[in-house]
Amino acid sequence: MINEDILKQLYSLQDTKYRDFQGKLLPTVDPETIIGVRTPDLRKLAKEDDIGAFLGTLPHTYFDENQLHAFILSEIKDYDRCIALVERFLPYVDNWATCDQLSPKVFRKHKPELLTHIKIWLKSDKIYTVRFAVGMLMQHFLDDDFSTAYPKLVAAIRSDEYYINMMRAWYFATALAKQYDAIIPYIEQKKLDSWTHSKAIQKAVESFRITPEQKEYLRTFRLQKSL
Repeated sequence: MINEDILKQLYSLQDTKYRDFQGKLLPTVDPETIIGVRTPDLRKLAKEDDIGAFLGTLPHTYFDENQLHAFILSEIKDYDRCIALVERFLPYVDNWATCDQLSPKVFRKHKPELLTHIKIWLKSDKIYTVRFAVGMLMQHFLDDDFSTAYPKLVAAIRSDEYYINMMRAWYFATALAKQYDAIIPYIEQKKLDSWTHSKAIQKAVESFRITPEQKEYLRTFRLQKSL
């Protein structure tokens, strides 16, 4: 019954124009499974007190259900419960949007424990589990908790998957903005595969957080072959 009730609520919030727009951005998702609920409405629904039982109904049929699931997990305040539910949910994540929307606030207060899980997720054979792990390193371990060991973990990944390598490029572009001196050797010494190297430079050059001088220097390491 919980799923039927949730679906009724989701369809009551449907925006068909938004649904069609989302379909163009989510090539790995069956368009027939997209209801078209906007993010603010999903976030609001995720905060309702009686929504928790929905988490036990995996796998979901609809993209919007997965989005709602990610937003509910992001609000859970108990770390042990949250990490257990994240572990259960990750194998079912099948697109970049749900992966990137999954961002539990409680992780900020439990970084040592989180890091243990990240290292395991990085070795997963699931595309979006690896992408999530890199995203968590980018979100939580590029500031005061930064270590030069972490970019090594991301650089060591070897994958042909677009959605993994795009996140790796995003990680290094963000790392250049926050930890430039520690990260620039990865570009200078071409420690990344050529695609990720080039995309990281592109994203860094587009960033307002990189100085004009740094951008000019980064451009000198562009590879001749275009993306």
